[in-house]
Parts: sequence; C-alpha cells; structure tokens
Amino acid sequence: MRSVQDQLSLVAASVVAPRPVQVAISEAQGLLCAEEVVTTDPLPGFDQVAVDGYAVRAVDVVLAGTPAPAEMADLDGGGIEVTRPDESDDLVVHLPVVGEVESGSRTPIRLQPGQAVRVQTGAPMPTLADAVVPLRWTDGGDQRVMIGHAVESGEYVRRIGDDVMPGDVAVREGAVIGPAQVGLLAAVGRSRVLVHPRPRVAVISVGNELVDIDRDPGPGQVYDVNSYALAAAARDAGADVHRVGVAGRDKDRLRETVEAQLIRSEIVVICGSVGGEASRDVAEALADLGDLEIARIAMHPGSVQGFGRLGRDEIPVFWLPANPVSALVTFEVMVRPLIRIALGKRQPKRRTVTARTVGPIASVVGRTGYLRGQLMRDERSGEYLVQVIGESPTGSSHLLAELAEANCLIIVDEDVEELETGDRVEVMFLAQRG
Repeated sequence: MRSVQDQLSLVAASVVAPRPVQVAISEAQGLLCAEEVVTTDPLPGFDQVAVDGYAVRAVDVVLAGTPAPAEMADLDGGGIEVTRPDESDDLVVHLPVVGEVESGSRTPIRLQPGQAVRVQTGAPMPTLADAVVPLRWTDGGDQRVMIGHAVESGEYVRRIGDDVMPGDVAVREGAVIGPAQVGLLAAVGRSRVLVHPRPRVAVISVGNELVDIDRDPGPGQVYDVNSYALAAAARDAGADVHRVGVAGRDKDRLRETVEAQLIRSEIVVICGSVGGEASRDVAEALADLGDLEIARIAMHPGSVQGFGRLGRDEIPVFWLPANPVSALVTFEVMVRPLIRIALGKRQPKRRTVTARTVGPIASVVGRTGYLRGQLMRDERSGEYLVQVIGESPTGSSHLLAELAEANCLIIVDEDVEELETGDRVEVMFLAQRG
C-alpha cells in the first residue's frame, strides 16, 4: 500500500502547466501574473486635485483658523484680506476666485499670489497652486471665498508619480491578479496582461448503470452524480472545466472519448469502475494510450484509485472511485493540488489548522483518515474546535449528505485508531458555503 505522500509526489511530478497567454485585463482576475508589469509613465501623470475645494498657495491662507490677535489693527495679512467673524476667536482669509477647473479640463490656469481657483476632484492643479482647501472649510463662494482653515503645501494634492514612477513594477510576476491589480493595470494603460491560464480539466463518468440527470433512471440505474460534483470541485480549484458526462464502458467509445480529451486538456479525471471486474474493461480500452496504474493508497475513503500519464503529451489522468464521497475526498487530496500547481500557486494545498476534538473520533489504522467534520471557533478562547460528522469511519463513507454538511476534513494520522475528546488534530478547510 502506497503512502499518501508518495502518491502526491508522483502526482506533483506530472504537472502539465499551460503556457502563459495574453488576456484582456477584464479576464485576468484570479489568475497569476506571468510577467513583471513595468510602468512607462508616472501615475498620476500630472499634479491632481484630491478633493473638491479651492486651489491656493498655502502661504496665502496660513492665517486661516488661527487665533485672532487682541488688536486687529496689528494684524499683517501681507496684502490679503483677513477678518475676524462676529463671535469667533479664529481668523478667516478672503481670496478672490479667479476661475474654475473641472476634472478632465485641458485648459491650464495660472494662479497669482492672493488668488484662489475653484477645483473638482481629479482636476489638474493650477500653475503655482500648491495646496487645496476642502470645500467644507470654506463658505463655497463663487466670486470671493472665505477660508476658515489653513492648509500645508502639498495637502489634498496627488503629486505626479505619487502612486508609481516610470520604471516601477506595477504588478509583479507571480502575483494573484485581483480587483486592485486590475485597476492598477488599467491606471497604467495596460489593456492586456500575460497570465498563467486556468488548466483545462475534463471530467468523465464511467459506468453502465449511470444516466444523466435529465433522464429518469430505470431498474438498476442511478443518476450520474460524479461528473457534476467533480466538475464543480475542479471549477472551485480554479480550472477551466469541461464536463464530458457519462461515457459508459464500451471500449471503443471510451477510448475515443478519453483520447479526445487528452488533446484539449491538461488534466483528465475519470470516475467509476476503478475496482474489481469493471476496471478491466476501462484498463483494456486505455492500455495503448499509456500506463494507467491502479494502486492502493493508505488513505480512507478512496484507498483504491488510479493515476497515469496518457497520450502523446503524457497528460496526467486520474481514475477515481465511483462512490461520490470517496471521489470528492480523493479529488481534494490528489487532484486539487495538481490544479493549483498548474495555476502557478505557491501553496497548492488548502489551508489547515489545528483543532481540539469535542468528541471521540474513530479512524482506520494503517490509513490516513480524511473524515467529514464541522469546524467551530470557541468564542472565549478563539480556539478551533472540531466534531466528526457520522459515527463510523467506513460504514457511512457513501453518505453524500454528510459531506454536504461538512466544512472541513479531519486528517487523522495512519497510526491512530481513535482520537479522544480534547485531542488535537489537523483539519483541512473545505470550500465555504454561502
């Protein structure tokens, strides 16, 4: 029986990562950047107003908002009108408003000493102005403005190159492109970016007993659950998924179906007929495409599974159990990391934490257990707590409803038969609901 780690090492060595491609920035979200995006122009490209208000010289409004002297006659405003409003201890500066600059304006305005220009957020700063007085600190005047608060030079101004300068790296190679990165790419004028594309994953169900969900199952038939569930799991992992559906076990048809997917995919997932007599037909059908090995892996559920590299390009092919729970758990442990590696992720595995058990947990000695669990947080201590869903580690492995209730997998070491209440155990997060 092969260890989980040995099987994972075999799988990881088979990764077929698609070549980086140029995509529109609107299609790049969630992908890894495959280039260093170096800016050629400063951002902002000009001195820009940061808030609606009045562009001024900071030296002209230095007295605004300062305590008034005992004798106003002693005040030297440098030729600028300064007053003390009734019932106020602070000074107000009065400046003539000589124009207005809206955002998007292309007409430059030159400010003279002792003047103000009304400005909108995003507008270019008038020449000689070095600060903006926010509208809320003024009376909003059109011809003359009363300013009740001083500003420092550079205040409420976005200086040229404040964000990035020419030669700066806007988005680094290997960075995940999220909303901020998309915005920054647009801000520096990039409409396209080189990314690691989503690996293409094909999902095929095998079994003469399977029918698609748009048909009524006859005697001895069941709905094809796995191709839908595994396609969703692959999509959650970040793949571009093609759900082939039911292929049956006819050798010629199965071979043609798999061979067609090897041409268009970086990963192929076959589900069903992996053990017993049924596996012979599948193995024989695919024998001349490469070596698809069925192995017993020291894990439960999903101990019997297949893996190989098929086709001219040696595409990794997984052969998962027919049991939907076993298939999904095996996918989480074996397939998902390969998808994440193909995406270029540095941490391909799901996040894990250590939790304290709130009840006993039984496992199977000699196999690493991946048991359905409910992860909680102690409100007082902040400690993670976990309880197993279902009682038997083997008898309820087919219960998909239990997996649907789980928010984690409890990872029990292969040499542990039972965990006692209060023991600590590693827990793997699953995709969050809602």
